[in-house]
Amino acid sequence: MRKKIALCLGMIAMMVMMLCACGTDPKAVDYNGYSYDELYSTSLNTVQVLAELTDENRAYIMQSGTELDQEIVNAWDAVLPEVGEYKEYKDFSITKSGDTLTTDLILVFENREATFEMVFKYHSMELTGVTIEPVYSLGEKMSKAGMNTLISMSVVFAVLILISLIIYCFNIFPYLEKKKKEKNQTTVAEQPKETVEVVPEVVEPVTDDTELIAVIAAAIAASTGTSTSDFVVRSINRR
Repeated sequence: MRKKIALCLGMIAMMVMMLCACGTDPKAVDYNGYSYDELYSTSLNTVQVLAELTDENRAYIMQSGTELDQEIVNAWDAVLPEVGEYKEYKDFSITKSGDTLTTDLILVFENREATFEMVFKYHSMELTGVTIEPVYSLGEKMSKAGMNTLISMSVVFAVLILISLIIYCFNIFPYLEKKKKEKNQTTVAEQPKETVEVVPEVVEPVTDDTELIAVIAAAIAASTGTSTSDFVVRSINRR
């Protein structure tokens, strides 16, 4: 029971401390040796220097300046085409989070407002980076978010369609292979077969020369008036 009471008292004390901290005037807080006004002046002076940069100053910074100075100038030049010409400044705030201290200065440009943010390491108060971002209305943010969602969904559907086409192509391969085999079989079936012409063997009739010899011998004997025994037929030449 005592532990529960002590735990409740501790939570109440923590909430009181947080409320007190929230009610603290940021202008009265010491930021590791820097006051609110000093950080405000640092941010404002940086903006004024960037707004008054000439082409010669830019060239010198890009050639001889530090890497951080070059990044700051590049960030300023990158946002100008969208926000337009610099006009004035207004709200300033400081945020402390862990080992990081951030100053935010709202700038008014020709087309829209922008936030000028400087980030410091709290323990050394060393400047680590500067970001300049346009301030968009709720409608613009919703429109941009909707466009990003639409693009993302389009990409997803395009990838799904591509995957479906690839899978469908795998199904076509067996069909094409089958059609190729059928075509080859049809080609083989349509090829003409070699025909072998059978030439019948001509058999010359065998003539019995005995009867022919007897007839010829009788004819000769009758014409000459001799007997068939008086001569001998040696051969018969057909013409």
